Amino acid sequence: MKTFTVERLSFDTLTELPDSWQNQDYKELLLAAGYENPDEIEASELRAMCLMSLTDLEPAEAAQLVLGYLLADQLNTGQIQNLAHQMLTEKLWEENPKLEEHESFYKATQLLYEAYNGKFPRAEAVQFQVQLTAQVPEDLTLFDTHPQAPLLRLLAQGMPDNTLLKRLFHEQLDSASFPEASAIIWQLHPIKRDDKTAVFEVVSSAYWLDDFKYADSYEGTTQEDALVEEEG
Repeated sequence: MKTFTVERLSFDTLTELPDSWQNQDYKELLLAAGYENPDEIEASELRAMCLMSLTDLEPAEAAQLVLGYLLADQLNTGQIQNLAHQMLTEKLWEENPKLEEHESFYKATQLLYEAYNGKFPRAEAVQFQVQLTAQVPEDLTLFDTHPQAPLLRLLAQGMPDNTLLKRLFHEQLDSASFPEASAIIWQLHPIKRDDKTAVFEVVSSAYWLDDFKYADSYEGTTQEDALVEEEG
């Protein structure tokens, strides 16, 4: 086990994931909605035109179009149709059993929520920066590759005992195998690194990590994931 001092530096609630939708995505959605020449649209107008084209459809149709764009490789047509109807009332980025699809459900829902002015559930995510200070400088190499699992173990130690992450994943948090970690942490960016400290920016669902806003500064222990060692 490696020991680190963990300090929460910032914490924000988001309704849209950073850089989740690019101009090329809007063009692809416009094409799927039947718009013939999206390349002729000014870049500054693409998002508005995309939202407008979605609202020309029934909400479930628009949801089907967006899900088909994001998850065509993972879902068949029937699944997309069923999930598109569920999206109107259910928080699929929290409730769907396939964690690896949660980020896509979030992206789809937040776009449709904006297009339809609240007919879809409101999506909330969290973004924060956390600083890790190693007792032994070499221990920071733990976060050089596949850092999600060791980082998530540290984050969990700063949250209350009844937090959902601990209740549902207590075995993974306590063991050396946490394959779900990369689906729980949606975006992870290294911000700063020196001999003993590393700062990361984390983006995830509020469902999992909202309770980290209560964390201050604490000591925690973590380890490399056994699965990562096997993959290497």
